[in-house]
Amino acid sequence: MALAEDKVREALKQVIDPELYVNIVDLGLIYVVAVGDEKEDGRHDVNIEMTMTSPMCPAGPQLVAGTKGAAEGLDEVDLCEVKVVMEPPWSQDMMSDDARDHLGIF
Repeated sequence: MALAEDKVREALKQVIDPELYVNIVDLGLIYVVAVGDEKEDGRHDVNIEMTMTSPMCPAGPQLVAGTKGAAEGLDEVDLCEVKVVMEPPWSQDMMSDDARDHLGIF
């Protein structure tokens, strides 16, 4: 069975921004989750494009490592490549309603 992007995104919700205490998916930091073709062993490579809340985000390396680890923690994932992009720039508009509620942003 093919690995769905939704399953990867769900796994990425375990990665929590250490300053905001909200997961990176609800924060809107995950831009692209590209699941590669199924390999002979039934596993997939995954490419993720994500951003940071700011270019100098001190938690950047931790969030990238967490993202890679969460994706590769899925049985169906072989390798995960994480690319940090700054275009388009992150804004609060990208956050889910749950994240906005949690942070008191209306």
